[in-house]
Amino acid sequence: MSTPHNYFPLIFQIMVALGFVGVTLVATHLLGPIRKGKRKDETFECGIEVVGNARVPFSVKYFLTAILFVLFDVEVIFFYPYAVNVKQFGLEGFLAVFMFVTFFLLGFVYVWKKGALEWDK
Repeated sequence: MSTPHNYFPLIFQIMVALGFVGVTLVATHLLGPIRKGKRKDETFECGIEVVGNARVPFSVKYFLTAILFVLFDVEVIFFYPYAVNVKQFGLEGFLAVFMFVTFFLLGFVYVWKKGALEWDK
């Protein structure tokens, strides 16, 4: 049985971690230099001087392509456990993966028919 005494190491570790974070945050503000000014507050990116506005609009196609890549990439990750345990899953596992692939392909066909994969339009 689990007793409250068994949770003491976990609670102690959490308290130490939170204490370390709190002490570190306070110490950096107390010990670090405080310098303010126009030059100090500018954005610094790899030693390159800032030119123009960072809020340049991008094409929606760029973001759509990125989101679709992540979506289909994550779906493909789910094939690995099935490939490793294909014999253990049997017919029930095969039908589950078949349905998964069917939904996967239906989504792909939908995206294709909507023209999301055509970059020039």
